[in-house]
Amino acid sequence: MSQRSYWLFKSEPTNFSFDDLRTCPNSTEHWDGVRNYQARNYLRDEVQVGDQVLFYHSNIAVPAIVGIAEVVRAGYPDWTARDPENKHFDPASTAEKPIWYMVDVRFVNPFPRPVKLAELKNNPALSGMVLLSRSRLSIQPVREEEWRQILRMGGVEE
Repeated sequence: MSQRSYWLFKSEPTNFSFDDLRTCPNSTEHWDGVRNYQARNYLRDEVQVGDQVLFYHSNIAVPAIVGIAEVVRAGYPDWTARDPENKHFDPASTAEKPIWYMVDVRFVNPFPRPVKLAELKNNPALSGMVLLSRSRLSIQPVREEEWRQILRMGGVEE
């Protein structure tokens, strides 16, 4: 049995917000459109059912971690890459040789208080966090101690 892992998934709330996830059928949706090879590798090879996800609203005036989601389906080929009508279309990705992967995530709960990027940066316990290393990855690993610290900052009881 594998140990649970923790992740941070970035999303621009104008494209797909944490509230959008909550209102999806069964509060569950596929996480598609990842078009970075390192993030793809995480989705394909490492993100597993039961892993916990910090949902991060990016590219807004005050970026913040706003809630928790859970992975409910491990990596599988991202079908949006094969849809010419989809903005994530990639003609090089085929059913026989998929390039891009996605997972399914389920809404768990919002943070009582969003944890702003500035707060994360000002917390010495988080100085090694991938998010704070100027990483542009939309899928990032989070260490367990970082996870626990961020939950406390957001007012989440463990």
